[in-house]
Amino acid sequence: MFENLFKENKKTGLKIIIVGCGKVGTTLLQRLRDEGHDLNIIDQNPTVISELSGTYDVLAITGNGATHSVLDEANVKEADLLIAVTESDELNLLTCVLANQASDCATIARVRQPEYVPETHYLREKLGLAKIINPELEAAKEASRILLLPTALEVNTFAHDQVELVKIKVPDDNLVVGLSLAQISARVGLDVLVCVIERNDELIIPTGAMTIQPGDVISVLGQRRIVKKFLAEIGFKTEAVRNCIIVGGGRAAFYLAKHLLQMNIDVKIIENNKERCEYLAEALADATIINGDGTSEELLREEGIEYADAFIPLTGVDEENIFLTLFAKSISKAKVITKINRMNYKNVINSLDLGSVIYPKTITTEAIIAYVRARQNSADRNNIETLYHMYDNRVEAIEFLVDQESEVTGKTFAELKTKDNLLVACISRNGSIIIPRGSDSIHVGDAVTIVTTHTGFNDITDILKK
Repeated sequence: MFENLFKENKKTGLKIIIVGCGKVGTTLLQRLRDEGHDLNIIDQNPTVISELSGTYDVLAITGNGATHSVLDEANVKEADLLIAVTESDELNLLTCVLANQASDCATIARVRQPEYVPETHYLREKLGLAKIINPELEAAKEASRILLLPTALEVNTFAHDQVELVKIKVPDDNLVVGLSLAQISARVGLDVLVCVIERNDELIIPTGAMTIQPGDVISVLGQRRIVKKFLAEIGFKTEAVRNCIIVGGGRAAFYLAKHLLQMNIDVKIIENNKERCEYLAEALADATIINGDGTSEELLREEGIEYADAFIPLTGVDEENIFLTLFAKSISKAKVITKINRMNYKNVINSLDLGSVIYPKTITTEAIIAYVRARQNSADRNNIETLYHMYDNRVEAIEFLVDQESEVTGKTFAELKTKDNLLVACISRNGSIIIPRGSDSIHVGDAVTIVTTHTGFNDITDILKK
């Protein structure tokens, strides 16, 4: 009776089951459906299932995904992938285990509790999971990278963290204003590449003749130390923050504080719940934990917000985080990072000039889409190492692992006919980082990072004009 529950694939679209249809599950449903995959969904809330089944052409099942009967109803035996993103770590893990026993499908679990972090590798290996995703942990890593380079709006990493793609806004009086990218390269003499320019809502994948204008938002790629040196050369401050105030003591705050303390950055956490404060004081012995209302102007001033190097609101309420960010920007020069959970209203959020904004649910979605694209290309090859969506999903930066000969290998870039609005930005080869020129070429074994306004690339050969 289940033979035709999945509709016919679009080309090589995968058959995917999503268990848990909260914000992350719904976002995955939208994004994976847009990429041409066949989706079946499971959630215990009948209202959610009714709404989604009325909006999307999917098989929607009300029930517990950690039961054989419900997984059978979702046709797990025919699935290529199951993604468990319910609110319960344990339910996600159990669902994946049962799916692995019932079929050959790959499984991905969202697991967020700190006590599971040291067990991640063990759980993946013993339970046979393809991936474990921890959005709060990944958000903390992203925030800590920004605090190491606080003039950056965004910092993405490639080549096992050897290469950074750093987004900055060019001040009106910056020395690069009025210069072409070729002139900047000649003047600075550093091996970096400007990959994207955003100007008045227009996105440009630039050539060397492109000129920087006041207010441009640009993304610069290169090795970490070289990008930092480049920014210093053109007048940006590059010193890491020395101290940070965090409002909210949840999982994201715990992970971030742990990272910052390891970086010798002083951390102060303001948390309203006394029991949570006691836990944080024990778990983060070197941090200062304040039991109080982090939205109180009086308390924030008392704890030194006006003189802090960094201020990060990590409450569970987006509106509070936005309000606190705007307040901090109005009374201090602190570097602010705002965590936003909801994916809608991005245009409104962007208009508020909040600075660096982190979306944990986007991080989760992108990690899963990267895996799905790689698996879509070949069930036996995972050739997408990293995927980032930038500039409100209008730009993709993708790192491909080149594991076999193809039309792109062995030819110089001068010979390759690549698509417009695309840059081959970086090659990682045997530990060395190459910012490619026309005489360079791609070899088997390389990790190649491309930046493009195209979407849906599954393989390195997609860079070529057809």
